[in-house]
Amino acid sequence: MREEHGVPLSGLTTMRVGGPAARLVTVESTDELVDAVREVDDADEPLLILSGGSNLVVADAGFAGTVVRIATSGVVRESVDSCGGAMVRVAAGEGWDGVVARAVDEGWAGVEALSGIPGLTGATPIQNVGAYGQEVAQTIAQVRVWDRQEQAVRTFFNADCAFTYRHSRFKGSDRHVVLDVLFQLEVADLSRPIAYAALADGLGVGLGARVPLAETRAAVLDQRRRRGMVLDPADHDTWSCGSFFTNPVLSQDGFDALAERAAGRLGSEVSPPRFAEPDGRVKTSAAWLIDHAGFGKGFGLPAPAALSTKHTLAVTNRGGASASDILALARQVRDGVEEAFGIRLVNEPVLVGETL
Repeated sequence: MREEHGVPLSGLTTMRVGGPAARLVTVESTDELVDAVREVDDADEPLLILSGGSNLVVADAGFAGTVVRIATSGVVRESVDSCGGAMVRVAAGEGWDGVVARAVDEGWAGVEALSGIPGLTGATPIQNVGAYGQEVAQTIAQVRVWDRQEQAVRTFFNADCAFTYRHSRFKGSDRHVVLDVLFQLEVADLSRPIAYAALADGLGVGLGARVPLAETRAAVLDQRRRRGMVLDPADHDTWSCGSFFTNPVLSQDGFDALAERAAGRLGSEVSPPRFAEPDGRVKTSAAWLIDHAGFGKGFGLPAPAALSTKHTLAVTNRGGASASDILALARQVRDGVEEAFGIRLVNEPVLVGETL
């Protein structure tokens, strides 16, 4: 366990903004993680759990409490068989893309379409990380946590996690600190059925096809790079939290109202994208709403905060941006979409010391 004081949090987040932590504690084992959290809770002090910093916007004032930075490690194959698949337990501090790369190398299918996503494994169940037709809820068997309220280690099985689109029982609450995640992956040389049209097109196959795991990973990484969604220190389009807003999920009546408003604004031949949800609701595209509300790629340039030149969903730091700059742009986009279409976008990253 390592303790530091006054460390700027901007250097520990992919958005590269945020003031100092009054106290920063880096933990490298599960026991250290539990001990550090208990110590802060016993002292009744403010606590921020820091994972990979890829879904976090910290205020310019920083954090006036203890930041516990998770640096635990371990990928343990607990069992492998052709029927039950590969049961793989991953420490919260393991880099997520490294876990995906290993799964592809080992012939464990189920997370290959989640390649290139930054951050650590412990954060993936919190917001049910997903992309290109896959989400971690499809492969998570268990999530082991430290329950700050009960002062005990608890294990949640998949059905207990209340996974929905970019959400789980762990999101929006600081009660549970993820210690490790158990994944149940298929033992296979081929991917899970391709479920995302753009990925299928990139691979030159139809929806539902299965292709070699390495080919799927390469195609996903290619698509993410073209959208500025693979971290690259030299590319300011990647100085972001990825998608800043979640895709709205609407009732059928809500989507009909959106379509009517879009037709009135853009013409009867223009309609927002729609994707049917299992519960009868309809998901639409936040990127489409942002673009058609007048916020195109690169909106805001040459200011220090601007939309990505590759993808309208990413609010980016062009170098020298403050948290206030980032949030001012996000508010402008959110409010503009609401004015144009009557839909209020919801931010995906966690805001610390700030509100949108």
